[in-house]
Amino acid sequence: MLKNITLSAEDRLIKKAREKAAASQTTLNALFRKWLENLTGQSRSPDKYRDLMKSLSYAKSGQSFSREQMNER
Repeated sequence: MLKNITLSAEDRLIKKAREKAAASQTTLNALFRKWLENLTGQSRSPDKYRDLMKSLSYAKSGQSFSREQMNER
């Protein structure tokens, strides 16, 4: 269950944090939740895996490989 909390911070920090969130295509609220999970050591593995896969989605091999090619050492 999500609970609302109130935080105080300097305007310039909030503005910069919102800009960073927008650049990451997320919200300040989502960034804060992620920070809280990391702080408490309760990050969810599936979320971490999805984030990793999303961050690596730019990588393309440019071709398909056969089973033999993939197993070459």
